[in-house]
Amino acid sequence: MRRRLLAVLMVLMGAAALLLCVPLADAYARGRTEHLLLQRRSEAVRFADLADRMRSAADRAELSAEIGRYAQLYGAGVVVVDSAGATVARAGTGPAAEAATNAATDDDSPRGGSSDGADARRRALTGRSTDRLPTLRPWGPRTVVLAEPVGRDERVSGAVLMAVPTEAARRDVTVRWSLIAAGAFAAFAAAALVAVGITRWLMRPVLDLDRAVERLTAGSLQARAVSDTGPPELRHLRRHFNTMAEAMADSIGRQRDFVADASHQLRNPLATLVLQLENVEPHIVPGPGLAEHGRALDEAERLEELLDGLLALARVESGTAELGEEDVSRAVRERVVAWTPVFRAAGVDLSAADLAEGLRARTLPDAAGRVLDALLDNAVKFVPRGGHVEVRVGREADGSTAGSAGSAGSAGSVVVRVTDDGPGVPEEHLPLLLRRFARSPEHQNVPGSGLGLAIADEIARISGGRLDVRAHEPHGLVVELRLPAACQTSV
Repeated sequence: MRRRLLAVLMVLMGAAALLLCVPLADAYARGRTEHLLLQRRSEAVRFADLADRMRSAADRAELSAEIGRYAQLYGAGVVVVDSAGATVARAGTGPAAEAATNAATDDDSPRGGSSDGADARRRALTGRSTDRLPTLRPWGPRTVVLAEPVGRDERVSGAVLMAVPTEAARRDVTVRWSLIAAGAFAAFAAAALVAVGITRWLMRPVLDLDRAVERLTAGSLQARAVSDTGPPELRHLRRHFNTMAEAMADSIGRQRDFVADASHQLRNPLATLVLQLENVEPHIVPGPGLAEHGRALDEAERLEELLDGLLALARVESGTAELGEEDVSRAVRERVVAWTPVFRAAGVDLSAADLAEGLRARTLPDAAGRVLDALLDNAVKFVPRGGHVEVRVGREADGSTAGSAGSAGSAGSVVVRVTDDGPGVPEEHLPLLLRRFARSPEHQNVPGSGLGLAIADEIARISGGRLDVRAHEPHGLVVELRLPAACQTSV
């Protein structure tokens, strides 16, 4: 948004600079053209007076001398014609003289702008002076032609045609246009710096709010907008946002505290109830009562496990622990060793392959170990005797496929993958596995609270990673824990 706002301001300032400097440059070009016309017209008027007083050969010689000196001094071409268009006197050489001659002879060829010159000659022979010239610009015209009538009104006896080089005038226009362009560029640069400052001033609180919302969405309830700059409206918005975040964090905190307190307070009487049921069991005679007692004891123990899960989930969601680096390779190796006897007793083979060394991730304390405990506990419950569970850990670059041991890179994820060949779950039920208390209809009678994978998913999310579940071919499940890599590792 900052770039878009800056681009809009730049376009507007550029358009304003053009709208100011283009008319100014054009006005100077027109003014310089008018100045040239006035200068040369005064000389043409003097030559016209000399031509009007010409009566003898001496007068003609004086006129020729005057226009000759003028043509030599200014590099111009001067032609004096009578009322019939015949040349009376001529002076000058080069393109200017050629342009004047073409105008005098009514040659409409494009050389030297003689079409304008012929029109000026015709106007002068009708008693009208040249009152305007083509606007001079750096690229041309190189020569302009002006005409002045000899005599006035009905006594017009000829015309003075002057082809004037415009090099000096065009040089002045070029210099002034360069100064205007430099001034416009300097003004644009200064305005651009001001625009950058204004854009930062406007966008800093917006970006701060965006980062605060992102952190709040990610579960950091302590996130607040701290920037106190910008317009008053944005400062008011920041205060209202922080007030809302405080209220939301307080409400969620009270809910989590309630769940934690309720779970903790219920554990003691529930433990007492379980103990009493166990003490009563020897005094119950065999029969239906004993079976009912056993079911009641199982339900009490299941409720105790459920409360333990709720308490663990409330502690995870509180997000009070700071993120730190964890040696995922070591945690996975230790948990596999700890769970091997449990799997052996259940008749399930647990193996670990491709356990890369030195893989570290930035997570909650012992996040990889706690999540792997939940995954292995889930696997030992649902994989039948004779089944196989495999654990892998490696690094995967962003956008890559399965990583292998020893892969290296400064970016990417550390992936812990648990694969089993159990009965699996239908494709449509896979999204349910990470929900709280959710179970596949085929596994409703398996012991457990239904919170294990939900707690693991919450730990992964708070750690900046994620937990993915997919089907394994031909049957079974693949559960992947992805955690952000902390540093480059090579094995």
